[in-house]
Amino acid sequence: MLAGADVRKNGSVDYLAPSDLDSALTAVADGTRTVMAGATDFYPARVGRPLTEPVIDISGLDELRGITMTEDSCRIGALTRWSDIRKADLPRVFDGLRLAASEIGGIQVQNAGTIAGNLCNASPAADGIPPLLTLDASVELTSQVGRRVVPLQAFLTGYRQTDLRPHELVTAVIVPRGVEERFSDFQKLGSRSYLVISIVMVATVIESSAHGTIVDSRIAVGACSPVAQRLTQLESDLRGLKSSDRLEDLPRMDHVSGLAPIDDVRATAAYRLDATLALVRRSLRLFSESP
Repeated sequence: MLAGADVRKNGSVDYLAPSDLDSALTAVADGTRTVMAGATDFYPARVGRPLTEPVIDISGLDELRGITMTEDSCRIGALTRWSDIRKADLPRVFDGLRLAASEIGGIQVQNAGTIAGNLCNASPAADGIPPLLTLDASVELTSQVGRRVVPLQAFLTGYRQTDLRPHELVTAVIVPRGVEERFSDFQKLGSRSYLVISIVMVATVIESSAHGTIVDSRIAVGACSPVAQRLTQLESDLRGLKSSDRLEDLPRMDHVSGLAPIDDVRATAAYRLDATLALVRRSLRLFSESP
């Protein structure tokens, strides 16, 4: 039996609930267990199917919870809940992430769901991913043999696929610190306000000079590709423009041509592209109107 772990059996299914990170890493070392944290995606994905795989529940690892600001980075523990992020006193550049946190499911989901779970589930419609892309976030992956840090864009390798290895746990999301008074926004389109899967999401971070000239911008779109994408051409075209310009007139269909939306029960691919442009324009208008 693992030290610091609660081990139970339900039929042929092992359930482990380690109380510290070392025990958790020992439990995942053989790569055979499914990891569960907030479980807001875990159970819905198994409706109508019995649980057959061994499970390790890491929700009790308090050492992986919380937000720490250092001189160089903001470290968000893997098990930090969305309600914690929503209420956190963070610099302005995190406004988009905090807005996304308030849009994830309802209050019950926000109180249970974790930032690492959102990333590991790797849904194209994961609300947390676009704002983290605009923050240049990286993912810290830990195993018994060491740690590695992977840029978020590289961590997400495809539809519900990640670079997480079977013997690893996500232990933190790391955001580099820089100009923290940048404008930051998150726009989401769904069929209703809460408890809805996104049709389109747009996250924006814009840095401007004292004279209002755009120095840098990052714009990411979710639910329009297997993995959320940055609109790099639009970001380039915005550089050098002023906040007083009619920025909302700039985005064109060729700026979103690299996306790959699908037709599904929520929207057609064509509608998603039109909606993306509308949300980008709305976000740019908010930037122009911001103090």
